[in-house]
Amino acid sequence: MADPLDLTHLRTLVAIADTGGFRRAADALHLSQPTISQHIRLLERRLKRSLVEKDGRSSRFTADGERLVVEARKLLTAHDEMLARFLPSDLRRITVGSTEHAADGLLPELLGMLRAAYPDVYLHFRIDRSTTLTESVGKGALDLAVVLGGNGDPVGVEVGELGLRWVAGPGWLLPRQPGPISLVAFEEPCGLRRRAVHKLTELGYEVSVTAESGNLDGVLAAAKAGLGIALLPFHSAVPSGIGEVMGLPAMGSVDVRLVTRRGLGADIETSAAEAITAHYRSVAGRRLRGVA
Repeated sequence: MADPLDLTHLRTLVAIADTGGFRRAADALHLSQPTISQHIRLLERRLKRSLVEKDGRSSRFTADGERLVVEARKLLTAHDEMLARFLPSDLRRITVGSTEHAADGLLPELLGMLRAAYPDVYLHFRIDRSTTLTESVGKGALDLAVVLGGNGDPVGVEVGELGLRWVAGPGWLLPRQPGPISLVAFEEPCGLRRRAVHKLTELGYEVSVTAESGNLDGVLAAAKAGLGIALLPFHSAVPSGIGEVMGLPAMGSVDVRLVTRRGLGADIETSAAEAITAHYRSVAGRRLRGVA
């Protein structure tokens, strides 16, 4: 019988596919980039075939690599589902993830609800990007997470929405179209970034991403510095130091979704969904009444 493949190495392979590169996979898995590279080399050595190859300054999957990603997803899903069925639920600790956008004003309410319902449970919070949080829930590293939609197939259940606005630093002027325009955005993969590029290109602009960051503070700092325009979701008023850009089409909203790990108690999932939905309804009501 052939020696089995290492599931950790397969998770690394899938993380590279999900995040778009070795460095981002290292950040998502909290590993060093050399460790990520070693995992791939060990897989290649075990299978005796190339999985990733250089493509200029970046890299891409070979045909064998793409096929293995598909099979690895199936294997990891089956493995995680089996663990969820057999491992006992640990109600002494609840781990909650949220994006920076969704966390604004939400976490205190969610924290209060969970503490009231489960007073003896230790609560642990993690702020991260939607793709990373969703992956962590799938692995069972998080019990539940509040994420933004628009990053591929819808996950979890919709619990609210955030309005999208074009923003930039003081004095930034919208260039004429057609012509070049500077965009500041989150690093890929990012649904908001793709949405902004698509709309600006559709309007006739030549889009250049002049600054990118893995977190909201970095994107806001770049916008405040006048490096370009950004498309971001907000509960109400935009932060100080930036302003809303007029003259571009309204971009509607982005859905906020709750994802939960397999095997999580239905009572926790239901309570969290109700609390989060109530929060966003309250925010929408204040917005309609003109209250910040």
